[in-house]
Amino acid sequence: MTYNVIVIGSGPGGYVAAIRAAQLGKKTAIIERAELGGICLNWGCIPTKALLKSAEVFTEAKNAQSYGLHVEGDVKADFTAIIRRSREVAASMSRGVQFLLKKNNIDVIKGFGKVKSGKTVIVTAEKGEVNDYQADHIIIATGARSRELSNVKQDGNSIIGYREAMTLEKQPESMVVIGSGAIGSEFASFYNALGTKVTLVEFMPRVLPIEDEETSKQIERSMKKAGITVMVDASVEKVEKENRKCKVFINSVKKGMIEMEAEVVLSAVGVTTNIENIGLEEVGIKTDKSKVVVDDFYATNIPGYYAIGDIVHGPALAHVASHEALICVEKICGLNPHPLDYDNIPGCTYITPEVASVGMTEAKAIEAGLEIKVGKFPFTASGKAAASGSRDGFVKVIFDAKTNLLLGAHFVGDHVTEMITEAVAIRQKKATAQDILSTVHPHPSMSEAFMEATAQAMGCCVHL
Repeated sequence: MTYNVIVIGSGPGGYVAAIRAAQLGKKTAIIERAELGGICLNWGCIPTKALLKSAEVFTEAKNAQSYGLHVEGDVKADFTAIIRRSREVAASMSRGVQFLLKKNNIDVIKGFGKVKSGKTVIVTAEKGEVNDYQADHIIIATGARSRELSNVKQDGNSIIGYREAMTLEKQPESMVVIGSGAIGSEFASFYNALGTKVTLVEFMPRVLPIEDEETSKQIERSMKKAGITVMVDASVEKVEKENRKCKVFINSVKKGMIEMEAEVVLSAVGVTTNIENIGLEEVGIKTDKSKVVVDDFYATNIPGYYAIGDIVHGPALAHVASHEALICVEKICGLNPHPLDYDNIPGCTYITPEVASVGMTEAKAIEAGLEIKVGKFPFTASGKAAASGSRDGFVKVIFDAKTNLLLGAHFVGDHVTEMITEAVAIRQKKATAQDILSTVHPHPSMSEAFMEATAQAMGCCVHL
């Protein structure tokens, strides 16, 4: 069959591209070998947040007395039920994508898609049947998978990646998590909250190493307070399986070689792109360091072929892939979209307390030679945080001292992932500190901490 647009992959980049193309009048097909919605909806963003919500409710219930409530008997976590709920949430979201594709008259082709010359995609179905499809425009959105360490090979049982971490049959008594990025930190937070003895091992000198240094310090304190053993400047050298346990050999800069036993080892050291065996070399599509090379509108070097999402430059985030999809399709359809500003992408980590940030860290701003003003407002001074019993964290803002433009914002606290958008919008519209201060923020709210931090940077904070 012949289409105007074929999309390979149905993650948050792929399905958004397909729907937008159909909305703009293009005959569209989407190719997917697994569940609709891709990793994000089925094995990433959504089900992990369901797990973390269960952990949050469990923790709140255990601490009910601090809110003046009395709960009869012990509060217990049903691990199997928690996993089941997470999978049901993922399945419902996948059905939602299926509905949207059907609503927009998009053909869903099940199988493994491989591009070839002549604007053609070869699709191999699960049972081996092979069919060719042609399109004027082919968008590759094949995403990424868990990266594997050469010295810590995953077996899917005792040494696992994020997929297995979401579907374990029973809760492990102990776990070593390798990597303290978003994936590793979130799973460490989840399992620790349920009572698993968790050790978090990070190669870099601090947890969440891409965040602002003050954020990392706050999170390490919060993790240790919650009972997680945190080891920074450390690496897992090898894992030996013995009697259904793992012997984990950790090389620590401070303590030397340490041997530790754990029931499960979770490798969470990032992702690697799914670009193998999909025909890129045969078509002549350029790649660089496992990423497809594209222009500002996601066209590859071969006319008619495009790439978006985790397989191109930029952060591997669902919201980035979705925006790239819109820009790519609208450019194909003759509209005039603006290129994506990769310096203004919010990042979120859904641990306790949550982390959200956008723009420069303080260290990066200084490194760039900028004269800066820094403001910080702790949630210990927030009425809403005190009332909700969630006083850990702060809002930190960094302004250009000459222009008063917001260079970066770093939030740590309860539900701050819902607050970061204000900072993103401020940066996009190039609003100044004065614009933030003249905007009335509701009281009491967590969000007013953004205004208070700005006031502190400008030397006019009333509440500190």
